Amino acid sequence: MEHFIVSARKYRPQTFKDVVGQQAITNTLLNAIENNHLAQALLFTGPRGVGKTTCARILAKMINSDGNETGDEDFAFNIFELDAASNNSVDDIRSLTDQVRIPPQVGKYKVYIIDEVHMLSQAAFNAFLKTLEEPPKHCIFILATTEKHKIIPTILSRCQIFDFKRITVKDAKSYLKYIAEEQGVIADDDALHIIAQKADGAMRDALSIFDRVVSFSGKNLTRQAVTENLNVLDYETYFTSTDFILENKIPELLLQFDNTLSKGFDGHHYIAGLASHFRDLLVSKTPETIELLEVGEQTKKKYLNQSKKASQEFLLNGINLANDCDLKYKTSKNQRLLVELCLMQLASITFDGEKKKNSKYYIIPASYFKNKGITPIAVEIPQQKTEKEIKVDIQSEKNKEKYTDVSTSKHIETLQVKEPPKIVLKQDNKRTSGLSLSSIRAKKEHQIRQMDVVIDQEDLPKEDFTEKELIKTWNAFIKILQDDGKHNLASILSIDTPKVIGTDIHLEFPNATNKVEVERQQYDLLAYIRKSLNNYDISLSITVNEVMEKQYAYTSKEKFEKLKDKNPSLDILRKTFDLDI
Repeated sequence: MEHFIVSARKYRPQTFKDVVGQQAITNTLLNAIENNHLAQALLFTGPRGVGKTTCARILAKMINSDGNETGDEDFAFNIFELDAASNNSVDDIRSLTDQVRIPPQVGKYKVYIIDEVHMLSQAAFNAFLKTLEEPPKHCIFILATTEKHKIIPTILSRCQIFDFKRITVKDAKSYLKYIAEEQGVIADDDALHIIAQKADGAMRDALSIFDRVVSFSGKNLTRQAVTENLNVLDYETYFTSTDFILENKIPELLLQFDNTLSKGFDGHHYIAGLASHFRDLLVSKTPETIELLEVGEQTKKKYLNQSKKASQEFLLNGINLANDCDLKYKTSKNQRLLVELCLMQLASITFDGEKKKNSKYYIIPASYFKNKGITPIAVEIPQQKTEKEIKVDIQSEKNKEKYTDVSTSKHIETLQVKEPPKIVLKQDNKRTSGLSLSSIRAKKEHQIRQMDVVIDQEDLPKEDFTEKELIKTWNAFIKILQDDGKHNLASILSIDTPKVIGTDIHLEFPNATNKVEVERQQYDLLAYIRKSLNNYDISLSITVNEVMEKQYAYTSKEKFEKLKDKNPSLDILRKTFDLDI
């Protein structure tokens, strides 16, 4: 078996012309070499896999090149690479500074490439400062890092900084196409585009993914093979979902989402991709912005065709709904239901619009009946009366209410007016209490009905709140109770600090008596908290912990026993003076 060389090493650029997507930096370095303006300390910074180390090696080779050497000359004696991740101590830097003093044996310059320079320790940085500021004439330092913010400012001020950018999808796809032709691989344009997108701006990652997919599918690289191997959602999934949404096919849409989940994809990834798909459709509607689509030519045509079916209003509403679902996904307890509700809302956008448009004479849209082969019955809409007709009707009603002279006792119209029934109060010598059981029961039932009405109203606000805000509202309600003279209930509510789990307020009391007392007054408590926090999903959960009962003393005897436990001398004092409790 022959030794396999990965594409990232096999096709590593040997000249600045081969470097992908960094033309500004490579041109700057070429001009600096030609004009002899090259700094002695360079810092290459940027994301992983964008060509920092490659450019450093090419630069180190070009510095010593005078045009007379052979093609395979790499000046290995003059180029020193140091991995700062494993050589980050002060001793390693001191060893390097000792080597710097020795001039090169071949060529003009000794080049030191220090990779991952941000891994150097603080002491190593300080030991390197003097050498970096005033290096020998024959020495050039090239530092490379992915995290520039971790390098101390004194090092940054001594270097000429080059910021490498992420490789664009277009550039990565072009280079992958070149490599595929070199290896004799037949690759679909969409397949290479998906690989370039998956690499997320890193050319080395793109080449690694390319090798992996080629190992999976062989010499024929198709879009289906790439999506299956990389476990990414295909464009077709979102095109099909959008078709179902536009056609109001909710059952088919939910089944497709279930099929997507069964393949191992995450619902969060699905809904975020759907929002991006709507964005791409919105971009496709305007010729000026169509260049913002980072897709292949075949896929671009599909976007153009589907964008004609979807209105701009639908796409904007769809993006808002999908983005809202994306934001709520992580905090949701039932994430699948959240996505399914979002999909049903999306599929109802165009349905509602059609219903409003066609329901001028029919309660149910006429198109529904036509599809079922039923002839709809028109609903007669009464004509609205003019202001003059309304005034005439009011005047006629007033005339009907007039009566004739009292002496004749006859009406103009035979209108029978019934007198309201008289209320007769029976006098009884027995005294009754205003707080009867029936009145208390009726009041409680009325409060329960009020709570039910509030709970059934789905349109009431359900804003998020913090535990700190709840405690503040809780203490405000206790203050109201104290001002009203309800000290018993106020003291019970002060026993435990409320804890929030979701929208449930959890309380713990030492005995069942406290629980019953709070439950009896919970309607006023919940009404105040819900209104103050603007969330009508809040509920109350009370538990009894009898162990806590030992911590509270209610009667005088219990208080004395509690004090006696702390100071036994109190019992001696009571017995000596024969004191009562």
